[in-house]
Order: sequence, then structure tokens, then C-alpha cells
Amino acid sequence: MNRNIYMDYAATTFIKNEVLEEMMPYLKGFYGNPSSQYSIGFKSKMSIEFARDNISNAINCKSEEVFFTSGATEANNWAIKGFAHGNKERGNHIITTKIEHESLLSSCRYLEGNGFRVTYLSVDEEGLIDLEELKNSIEKDTIIVSIMFANNEIGTIQNIKEIGKICKGKGVVFHCDGVQAFGKVPIDVKELNIDMLSISSHKIYGPKGVGALYVKKGIKLHNLLHGGGQERSKRGGTENVASIVGFGKATEISFNNMKEDMERLTILRDEMIDNLLHIEGSFLNGGSGNNRLPNNINIAFPGINGEDLLFNLDRMGVCVSSGSACQATSMEPSHVLLALGLSKELAKASIRISIGDETTKEDMEYVCENIRNIVDRIRMVTE
Repeated sequence: MNRNIYMDYAATTFIKNEVLEEMMPYLKGFYGNPSSQYSIGFKSKMSIEFARDNISNAINCKSEEVFFTSGATEANNWAIKGFAHGNKERGNHIITTKIEHESLLSSCRYLEGNGFRVTYLSVDEEGLIDLEELKNSIEKDTIIVSIMFANNEIGTIQNIKEIGKICKGKGVVFHCDGVQAFGKVPIDVKELNIDMLSISSHKIYGPKGVGALYVKKGIKLHNLLHGGGQERSKRGGTENVASIVGFGKATEISFNNMKEDMERLTILRDEMIDNLLHIEGSFLNGGSGNNRLPNNINIAFPGINGEDLLFNLDRMGVCVSSGSACQATSMEPSHVLLALGLSKELAKASIRISIGDETTKEDMEYVCENIRNIVDRIRMVTE
């Protein structure tokens, strides 16, 4: 019988038992609306604030600077649209990169249709921006720079500290999509001069449908959702209490275990990369060493259709992906890989492997062996 091996943790994670146990009382006994005046509502309100404290402690900010959202897509939309519309009297120029998540790129395209200008920075073959290009792109009417901490497809970690310094020195607000990095590598928003940070629960073994946006005190941000007085009147709508509680617990666990998880996953990642690079013609997409998330592998097998490889791996009980889960149904090659300079053929010949809590050395060996066999078989048929 085939094994069931999940290696798509960058797309989503399972909910840990401790997280689910923390959530359950708020789906049953403490179901009160947090805005109500009676005890079960007050209990929900206090639990939301406890979760907010966990997240603020994890990134070194004030609790009141954390706003809960329905996920990172909303957080990214709110950060870029809310800031642009709230500060248009200061300027209309936005800077981002060509390899951002689609939620950020789509928001920028929307703003371009509403009177804003957007500069899309290029990246090198590892996915890193040129800091000099960033400096030279900042103009008098530049109001915000949005650059992701770590890329969701290729795992490349940007030089966030230097980017933050540049933005601070130029008096420009710095928003960072921290979804893939949060819980995997340290993030100190004060030390890194990050003014806004988007994060998500379901990437760190918490529930889907909840995320957060850190907004530094003093940042002027128009509301994306209008309604009641929830989230200090910045984000209307009854709070998703159970999921927020789960997000807080998942954050606590992830940050308590971060050091040992980073060490374990980095060892497995590097062994897997080394194993797969022994397949003829294969090469790694994205950063290397400390410039790469500890759980990410994106690798190309020239002459192979990545979708065929995924289909065959699925038959063997192995779950990997061809890139971002948000664009999994698209037949177009990854915009991230194209930005690295890959041809459409090589982009389509690439797969993303992302490992996590339940990944073992035995799993890694099994997957590598099956990839090697499938690649050899496909090449033999197509020659």
C-alpha cells in the first residue's frame, strides 16, 4: 500500500491537536458575541485579546497594533489599498516587486487603475532585489514600499533589515508580506523597521480563515471593511473567535519551538536538495543557505512537465505542488520563476516541495527515490 506523505506545507498546514483543543470551548460553551455585555461574550473578548498579545509578543510590537483579518489576502489588500487611499495627498507612487503574492500584485493593478503609479522591482536569479535599484526608485511622491519577507514559491528571504533602513531613511512606509516567514524565522518589526506586516494562521498549524495585519502606531490607514466598532473601529464584522484563539495558540507554539524546528528542517531540506540535484540536469530555483526558508525546495527537471510529475507522485501518495496554491488551477507558468529569468518550459518543469512538522528522513528518501524514478521513466518515454 502506498504511503501518504504531505510535502506542501507552504500551501497550508494541518491544525495541531493543542490548537484544536484551545479552540473547541469557543465553538461550544463560550459562543457569545465578543461585543456583548454578558459573561460568555466577555470571555470571548478576553480570549481575543490574549491571542493578540501572543502575536504582538512574537513580532515585538504593541498589542493594539495588531488587527485580525480573514487571512493574509485581506491583510495585503488592506495594507496597500488602505494606505494608498489614506495618504494620496502625500503622493501616488508605490514600489513593490515582480515576485509578490498575487493578492498584493492584484491590489497594485487595481490601484494603477485608480490614479496610482507602481514600480515593479526586478530580482536576480535567486529572487533577491537590488538594493540600489530600490534606492533609486524612491521618488518624492513615493508613499509606500511593499516587499515580501520570504517568497512563497522559491523560499528566498530578502534582506529585510537593509530594505527597512532604506525606507526609514527616505521617509517611506514599509509594508512586508510576512506570511511564509512568520513562525519559521525570527521577525522583530522594530529592529527591521517594518511599518506593516501581513501574517496568516494556516501556515503555522492554525485554522484557515484568519490572519492579521500589524500596523505601526501613527500609520494612517483607510478601512477596507466598514461596519461596527470591532478591531478598534478599523475592521467591522463579528470576530471569528475560535479561529483567532487558535491563531494565538499556534503562534505561541511556533515561536516556542522555532529554533529547534529551524535546525531540523534545514538539515532535511539540504539533504533533500543534495539528493535531488543528483538527478541529471536538475537545478535549484531561488536562494541558498540562510537566504532560503528552512522548509522550502523549488527544483526544476528540464524536459519534464511538472504537472505530469505531480500526477505521478500523487499516485504514489506524495503531495507536492508546482507553485502557489492560490494559482494551482492556472495553466500559465509561475510569474515568480519567469521573473528569475527562466523560460516558460523550465518554469513548467519546476516543482515546489515544502516540508514541515511530520516530515521525516524516511519520507524524504522515499520522495526523492520516487521523483528520480518518475523523471527517468518520463524521459525514457519522451526521448
